[in-house]
Amino acid sequence: MNNQDFDNLPNNKEIFESFLVANNKINNTAYKNIACSISGGSDSDIMLDICARVDRDKKIKYVFFDTGLEYQATKDHLTYLENKYNIKIYHEKARKSIPICNKKYGQPFLSKLVSEFMSRLQKHNFQWEDESYEVLIKKYPNCKSALKWWCNDKGESSRFNIHQNKGLKDFIIQNPPKFKISNKCCYYAKKLVAKDFKDNNDIELSMVGIRKSEGGVRSAAYKNCFTSNSDNVKADEYRPIFWYKNETKEIYEKEFDVIHSDCYSKYGLKRTGCAGCPYGRDFEFELEVIKEYEPRLYIAVNNIFRDSYDYTRKYNEFKSKL
Repeated sequence: MNNQDFDNLPNNKEIFESFLVANNKINNTAYKNIACSISGGSDSDIMLDICARVDRDKKIKYVFFDTGLEYQATKDHLTYLENKYNIKIYHEKARKSIPICNKKYGQPFLSKLVSEFMSRLQKHNFQWEDESYEVLIKKYPNCKSALKWWCNDKGESSRFNIHQNKGLKDFIIQNPPKFKISNKCCYYAKKLVAKDFKDNNDIELSMVGIRKSEGGVRSAAYKNCFTSNSDNVKADEYRPIFWYKNETKEIYEKEFDVIHSDCYSKYGLKRTGCAGCPYGRDFEFELEVIKEYEPRLYIAVNNIFRDSYDYTRKYNEFKSKL
């Protein structure tokens, strides 16, 4: 971009700075191999628009990590994006499919954090006992972190305590899960696949559409828009719209005529990603949408996540009576 291009940007601090930093990262540094993760979601759309406007030498490889549980509307939108920006979006398949992960490791329940700790406890044949940490660590000596979560032993305000989910401990004690729980579907469908793509393409800078204001574990893991590489991660990571508020997105969408997928404009969803994911707070609404617009997908997600859906419904009913 040149100075004239910057003069034409909206009068908005977050938008101006995102273009300034993106221009520097993409054009004025030594990065030769850059990857941009495209999800088909609204944040991803804005990030892609910035990249397409800034990337003078077409350095960026755009990649979509296909979990196998994607809306047809998302797939159609990816084709639209390729045509609009004259780019190629690489489709990378899951290392292990979600049905296989669920069968082998367990189904996701409530959140990645809850699923992780419940999975660890299940591996140690935990009996969902209402005892102190001191008592339980003697019975399950190799399950320290998960027991601390179960016993609310990580400090009053820590999100790594089970009491962050209202009534969950009492619910589990009264209704022990009869199915395996795990968060491995995310790991094998996205995280490992992203690592493989970066390694196989010698990626030096990875770009992702994470915003601080969206909340959740992803955004809470970062304090700013850039992370330097480490011994475990070869590529630096840049988050172009990290500081965008919801109103910033609206300004950008209007100014640059950004069109989102039918998941938003037609289906009325507020999020995209793995269709029918049990982590979604509004998964019941999402299921109704899938049933109406993508009935074959509706059958699939109910077969894959049935136990988790039923358990979540029981928990929600239990919680509503507290």
